[in-house]
Amino acid sequence: MAKSPANRASAFEVLLKPAEFSPSGICVLSGDEAFLKHEVRRTLLKKVLGPDNEDFVAEVLDGASAQLRDVLDAMHERSLFSTARQVVVVIEDADPFIKQYREKLEPIIEHPPADVLLFLEVDTWPATTRLAKIVSQKGLTISCQIPSKGRELTEITKQFQDWLIYTAKHEHQKELKRAAADLLLDLLPPVPGILYQEVARLALLADEKTPLDVELVRNNVGGWRTRQTWDMIDAAAEGRANEALLQLDRLWAAGEEAWALLPQMASTLRHFASATRIYEQAERNRRPMSLRAALEASGMHAFKLSAAEAQLKQIGRPRAKQLYRWLLAADLEIKGHNSEKNRARRVLETLIVRISKQAVLPQSAKS
Repeated sequence: MAKSPANRASAFEVLLKPAEFSPSGICVLSGDEAFLKHEVRRTLLKKVLGPDNEDFVAEVLDGASAQLRDVLDAMHERSLFSTARQVVVVIEDADPFIKQYREKLEPIIEHPPADVLLFLEVDTWPATTRLAKIVSQKGLTISCQIPSKGRELTEITKQFQDWLIYTAKHEHQKELKRAAADLLLDLLPPVPGILYQEVARLALLADEKTPLDVELVRNNVGGWRTRQTWDMIDAAAEGRANEALLQLDRLWAAGEEAWALLPQMASTLRHFASATRIYEQAERNRRPMSLRAALEASGMHAFKLSAAEAQLKQIGRPRAKQLYRWLLAADLEIKGHNSEKNRARRVLETLIVRISKQAVLPQSAKS
């Protein structure tokens, strides 16, 4: 893996060699791969704050609604419960926040407080802006983007393999054979959340001394269940809720779990949510674009564009604008009070119905 400049890195470089990165002042996580942003942030916070502080020290703000005064207040507050000396402020979905306060942010980032680390999580980060140039001098920029084609895709495949092997070893104390990692990438889409969950599932299936090898992957990954899951997602996105729920029932009977199915559903639905934001931004800038172009800009695979365009039209703008919120709520529920198997299933059923044409949004959600 070619090493990036000291002030720039890919998400996989950080995840594989966290000891080489010490963020200070400002850290920008750019790209549309939310899972990679989450893992990079978690990795860096553990290093900066220590495992005892990472859960409650960081102040997380929503870039769509945060005001500059909120950020400044958070940067100057001190936790009563933390022993960490550094204050960490995270602005998620920071694109609208940066657009509104770009000029006021520049002097703050150019001369940050010595004990504050500011994370900006953005979808786009043009390197030619003055703000980006300041960050390149004062902080760290990390790309959390999965290329869809070309030479970069070939390079990312090797990084995916290295990361999956590293994850198996350091998080599950298992050896993942490189050939098995290669087979995983053949059987599953290059979506970090799905692959991460699949390695965790394989680690549970293997006994203590057995490595995660090709035979284990071949016997437990893909096949009809993978195809059935994608068919379920397509049916839901096309508004055929009854069919999608029937397919979910079959997957459930085969032993699938909500924590394994949700990332695969989210990988498609996030593209729809991102395309909706891109489409609306083009409208606001008076440079209208087609839905197909917005989907392509969101990273949707080329072979899926025609079907995805019809699916997004079925979902409609009001529902598509709620997708990020619905996915976050589903993820939190499955990990929290609805983690029990039958309750987790109801979370997925609710998500399927919400994106179908049978769903009716309350008036407050349409604005």
